[in-house]
Amino acid sequence: MRPRKVARAAVVTHGKPRQIGAGVARLQAVAAEHGVELLFPPDEAEKQGLGGGSDPSGADIAVVLGGDGTVLRALTRFLGTGVPVVGVNFGRVGFLSATGRRDLEAGLARVFAGEYDVVELPTLELEHPGGTASAVNDVVVASASLGRMIELELAVGGEELGRQPCDGIICSTPSGSTAYNLSNGGPVLMWGLEAMALTYVAAHSLRARPLVIPPGADVIVWNRSPDVEAGVLVDGHRVSTLGKSERAVVRVGEERSLLATLPEATFVRRYRQSFAS
Repeated sequence: MRPRKVARAAVVTHGKPRQIGAGVARLQAVAAEHGVELLFPPDEAEKQGLGGGSDPSGADIAVVLGGDGTVLRALTRFLGTGVPVVGVNFGRVGFLSATGRRDLEAGLARVFAGEYDVVELPTLELEHPGGTASAVNDVVVASASLGRMIELELAVGGEELGRQPCDGIICSTPSGSTAYNLSNGGPVLMWGLEAMALTYVAAHSLRARPLVIPPGADVIVWNRSPDVEAGVLVDGHRVSTLGKSERAVVRVGEERSLLATLPEATFVRRYRQSFAS
């Protein structure tokens, strides 16, 4: 996808308006200076006290004022629309953001002028007892009872991987590999890889190790616990429950989430600044 000069930009902000302070006013000033029309979806317009809002589907780009969670929400919202998402970090880590809050004006001026790259990031497809879903960050199958271990059985690409007592398992995209997956000792997947990371949560074993799975290899997760249900979460939101012997199927998806970034804000630079320094 070739970047282009921005004429219309959708706006997505942190769930708590106080978190971004004068961020919206600063964004409006930059947009006015560069002749960019801002589109506030109805929920955002209500949050900011701006009236009825407008349809964001015709946007050239979506501008996020918030942390990684807000960027994730925007990537999900605009999945399949062709609208890339660029983040200005008003959160803590800001790994998915192109620029920080202090550089909002300079960074967005460059974005509005078309000086940005678009990274296409794999998603995950999920089949569960209640239907299907797409994940931008991760799919997690975990014990639905706090403090209760579950036993999960896995198969990868049609071959049995075995059973494992644990608190759960994380199926992560490259963009999600630096989130819950990383905090559980999973591998970091660089952007550009077409793969999924599998990482156990609190496995009751010294031999349970993360795996990196290529496209085309379905991961099947069965709940083999006799009396504990497993919750199925997509990007942190519970979408289903697995009873005894019920299963979820996860695979690398066909859709791509579109993350816009300034040319110098590479994966390695973000990784070094966020986790290695």
